Amino acid sequence: MPDDSLFFVGNATTVLRMGPFTLLTDPNFLHRGQWAYFGQGLFSRRRADPALEIADLPPLDAVVLSHFHGDHFDRVAARELDRDLPILTTAHAAKRLARRGFREPVVLARWSEQVLTKGEAVLTVTALPGRHALGPVAALLPPVMGSLVEYRARPGAPPLRVYFSGDTLVHDDLREIRERYPSIDVAVVHLGGTKFLGILLTMDGTQGVDLLELLRPRHAVPVHYDDYGLMKSPLSDFAAEVTRRGPAAEVTYLDRGDTYVLPPPADPTR
Repeated sequence: MPDDSLFFVGNATTVLRMGPFTLLTDPNFLHRGQWAYFGQGLFSRRRADPALEIADLPPLDAVVLSHFHGDHFDRVAARELDRDLPILTTAHAAKRLARRGFREPVVLARWSEQVLTKGEAVLTVTALPGRHALGPVAALLPPVMGSLVEYRARPGAPPLRVYFSGDTLVHDDLREIRERYPSIDVAVVHLGGTKFLGILLTMDGTQGVDLLELLRPRHAVPVHYDDYGLMKSPLSDFAAEVTRRGPAAEVTYLDRGDTYVLPPPADPTR
């Protein structure tokens, strides 16, 4: 992988390379036709294969796991990932990972951070607000975190910031992200319009653009939009909404197996 790049594996799974650091997000390596468990007796069959297998991954420094659902951490990941690999996640997910023999789950409460260093290079992962559902149904779903991955090549260097939304809906708590981080270089946006009993559980095309208008990242990459049957809002919904409203960010659409080269930081004085 080139430095400062994002490789799209499928669903919400990406490999993020920033300088000397490599992160894996939301590892989902089930194959087409296999079933993922979403909790509350709910299953969905995968529609597409991942672009690579766990055995094909480069050496990893950590995993960033937005929440514990079967399309974000599946039985393949539980079986094949290194048990000593740090997994940055919610308290809910960390407990379940520990039960499965993972020795390095790192709990990130909202706004808390984990710092990785290699020489002068620093990578900071900060947990951000996320809500998988609004209203009473939220109590039936696991806690979700967004995350901001910030890379500095050396002290005083401008930060390169990549935001991962996680499976959140748009809600008022997200405004604080804009207040704390007015300059985000790339937003990786989880879409799909996932629904259960008619209740929206992940952003559809309209909410995806709402999020971009709220946070104003320079660039955006949509993911998590068609891998499972529960996803009711195709990527074309988001693309049409971007066209209708005018882009709130420069959007890049990736196929599984594509690599997106991250832009340089926009403002060296920030």
